[in-house]
Amino acid sequence: MALTRIGLAGLAVMGQNLALNIAEKGFPISVYNRTTSKVDETVQRAKIEGNLPLYGFHDPASFVNSIQKPRVVIMLVKAGAPVDQTIATLAAHLEQGDCIIDGGNEWYENTERREKEMEERGLLYLGMGVSGGEEGARHGPSMMPGGSVEAYQYIEDILLKVSAQVPDSGPCVTYIGKGGSGNFVKMVHNGIEYGDMQLIAEAYDVLKSVGKLTNSELQQVFAEWNKGELLSFLVEITADIFGIKDDQGEGYLVDKVLDKTGMKGTGKWTVQQAAELSVAAPTIEASLDSRFLSGLKDERVAASKIFQGDYTSGEPVDKAQLIEDVRKALYASKICSYAQGMNIIKAKSTEKGWGLNLGELARIWKGGCIIRASFLDRIKKAYDRNAELANLLIDPEFAQEIMDRQAAWRRVVCLAINNGVSTPGMSASLAYFDSYRRDRLPANLVQAQRDYFGAHTYERVDMPGSFHTEWYKIANSKI
Repeated sequence: MALTRIGLAGLAVMGQNLALNIAEKGFPISVYNRTTSKVDETVQRAKIEGNLPLYGFHDPASFVNSIQKPRVVIMLVKAGAPVDQTIATLAAHLEQGDCIIDGGNEWYENTERREKEMEERGLLYLGMGVSGGEEGARHGPSMMPGGSVEAYQYIEDILLKVSAQVPDSGPCVTYIGKGGSGNFVKMVHNGIEYGDMQLIAEAYDVLKSVGKLTNSELQQVFAEWNKGELLSFLVEITADIFGIKDDQGEGYLVDKVLDKTGMKGTGKWTVQQAAELSVAAPTIEASLDSRFLSGLKDERVAASKIFQGDYTSGEPVDKAQLIEDVRKALYASKICSYAQGMNIIKAKSTEKGWGLNLGELARIWKGGCIIRASFLDRIKKAYDRNAELANLLIDPEFAQEIMDRQAAWRRVVCLAINNGVSTPGMSASLAYFDSYRRDRLPANLVQAQRDYFGAHTYERVDMPGSFHTEWYKIANSKI
C-alpha cells in the first residue's frame, strides 16, 4: 500500500470517530491501538461507513513506518501517564522532524514539558484540545492546537477540512499559540461548559420546582428558547432530553437519572487556575461546588429528613411570566460565565506571553464544540471592537443586554431563595455583576480588619501611600 498522510494512536470513542472523520475528508490514515481488537473494530467501521481510506496496524513499528515523512501522529489517550507511555512507544520509531500531537484533555504544563523533551529528540509536538464529543469528532469538532508552529503547518490542511464548518465564519480551528496554550484554552472551554450546564440545570429546577412545569412543557420551553438568543448545543440537547420516555418503565427518563454529577478534572483545573491568577470566576466555581454537593447523595437524603418542612413561599406564580424571567436570567448569567472564562484566558496569556486572540477563540467555538452558541458571534464582535476589552460586561452591547434583563434576573434569584430552591450559578453570576458594577465595596472593612490583626497596612482614598493604624490600642484607650 502507499504511505498514508497521517496516523492516529488511541482508538477509544473519540479516537475512532476522529480517525473516520479524517479518512472521510480524503486523507488516508493509519491507526494503532495497544488493544488490537479496537484496531480491527475501527477498520470494520471504515468499510461499513463508505470504504474509507483507513488502515489498521497491530504493532507500533509498522504503524509508524506506514506514514509518509515527515510523519504526523495524533494521540487520543487518557491524560497523564498513558500519554507519556504512548509517546515512548511511538518515539522509539519516529525520526527527526516527525511530529506528535496530543488530542486529549491534558494539563497544559505537561504539554510544555513534553514539547521540550521532544525538541531535544528532534521531534515536534502539539497539544490540541478537541471539543464536541463523539459526534463532533466524527462530523466536525472545534480544535485548539498549541505548541510548535511548524507542527501546525504540517497538518493545517487536514484540520481545516476535518473541523466543524460554520458558513459565516469558517472552519472551527486556528493555531492558538505557543507552549501549552491549546490545552489551556480547551481546559477553560470546559470550565465555561461546567457553568453553562449548571445554569441550565438551575433554570430547569426553578421552572419545575416553583413553576410546576411538566417534562412536556419543559421540552416546549427549551425548544422555543433554542430559536432565540439562547440558541446553543446545550439548550438544544436539553430540549431533547425532556422528550425521552423511559424504556425501562413508566414516565420520562430524565426523572430516573440519579442526581449525582461526574467530572474528569478540567473544571477543577479551571477554578484552580482562576485562583492562581487572582481572577474572579464565581459562576464556574459554583458549578464545581454543585457537582461536589451532588456527590453527597446519601448525606443529602439524610439531611432532607432532618430539615423537613414546606419551603415554598405559597405565593401564586404566573407561569408565562416565570418562563420569560428565567429565560432572561439564564442569558444574563451566561454572559457572566463566559466573561469569567475569557478573563482567565486573558490573564494566563498575559502571564505566559502567548498573545492569544480572544475574538478568534469565540469564532472557533461557534461550531463543533459543546459550548457552541449563537451569541459567541457577539463575543467575537465585542473583541473585534476592542481587543483590550477589560470585561465582556462592559462591552456596550452586552452591558445593555444585562441592564435590560437584570430586573427579571433578580426576580428569579429571589423567587428561588424564597422557595428553598438553590441557584448557586445564577446567584453567583448576579453577585459577580453587582460587585463589578459598584464603585465601592465593603473591602475597606476587610482591609481594616487585616491591618488590625496582622499589620498588613492599607491605602487611603484621599491620599497616596501605605498606612498602618494601631487599631487595638486606639480602641482600648477609650475604655
